[in-house]
Amino acid sequence: MSPRRASETRRLVVELGAAALARFFLNTARRFAYPFAPALARGLDVPLTQVTSLVAINQGSGLLSPVLGPLVDRWGPRALMLLGLSGLALGMLAAALLPLYATVLIALGMAGFGKSCFEPAVQAFVGARVRWERRGLAIGLIEFAWSGSSLVGIPLLGLAIERYGWRSPFFILGALAVASIVMIALLVPPIQTGAAGSRLVRLRETWGRLLRRRPTIGALGYSLCFSMANDTVFVIYGAWLERDFHLPLAALGGATMAIGAAELLAEGLTAALSDRVGLARAAVAGIVATAAAYLAMPLVARTLPLALGALFVAFLAFEFTAVTAVGLITELMPDARGAMMGVFGTGSSAGRMLGALTGGYVWVAGGLVATGCVAGCLSLLALGSLVWGLRGWHPRPI
Repeated sequence: MSPRRASETRRLVVELGAAALARFFLNTARRFAYPFAPALARGLDVPLTQVTSLVAINQGSGLLSPVLGPLVDRWGPRALMLLGLSGLALGMLAAALLPLYATVLIALGMAGFGKSCFEPAVQAFVGARVRWERRGLAIGLIEFAWSGSSLVGIPLLGLAIERYGWRSPFFILGALAVASIVMIALLVPPIQTGAAGSRLVRLRETWGRLLRRRPTIGALGYSLCFSMANDTVFVIYGAWLERDFHLPLAALGGATMAIGAAELLAEGLTAALSDRVGLARAAVAGIVATAAAYLAMPLVARTLPLALGALFVAFLAFEFTAVTAVGLITELMPDARGAMMGVFGTGSSAGRMLGALTGGYVWVAGGLVATGCVAGCLSLLALGSLVWGLRGWHPRPI
């Protein structure tokens, strides 16, 4: 490797490392309210249901992606990364300094807004800066920020709550968001992800063009169905383990760490294998494996070890597929990557919301058998949508 090429590679590693670290803080802020909802409810002196409503608002903010995605192409990824981190910093510090229900509502809403800004921006940045042949590796490494939030970030915040009280996460995350703003401003260069001078940066025209292209529609259908399948299982796994195996809350926390470990392994597999196999082939194989895991879950989960193993395999296959597909979808519209990732994020957010809303009813109606069948069938619909969308499509290496 020439000295110039080595210097460019080192610079790119620093840029991606800064983006991944900031994303780790954002993911931790987005997810920490789930396990610590009871502590927040006690601190705010409100019923637990009011805190779970905050979590729903947090998830719903992902529906802003259709608006925020095209702004990535207009302003550049760095600007949207900084906007998202600024929102996170303001929200978290406001809740830390003024610990009221309203400010915590704003803080969690701003965490969701921050992720909705940051996610399409960092994905478009990777798409523009990393060669297609190494795209899977780069996306896989960036995605370590997701599993890291459950394996490292959330447990550390739990220790902080235990020692310093329920307000401490807001102080910590607010300070880390401010530090991330400085880090991104200094280390991530301003680049353009859309075509220069293109009218695609205009929101209405962007959506019109996106929705006239089969690969985009296929990716949207895939993200909607695949995310819905996952949340159909995710929202009931605690109730399932508690009912069938009488697990206490502490043990359920251990099960969540097992899911985090599955996510971590999946992201490592994506980084190591997806480019060699091919992103499209890896994504298709991953969807098939995920559907099979969901459909087999009611058949094999007869004992607690088998149940935990089934969950591990299902989340491993899901996360491998989800991360691999991100790398694939960054290349579906190279002249409007931010807008494309915004569409993809919208489908994922809508799918998660629908899965969370319907998963409980499916569980009550038919137990684990119905849950596994619905999740498996939704995954197969996702497979059909993606394969249809990719028919005749070929990547355009950069």
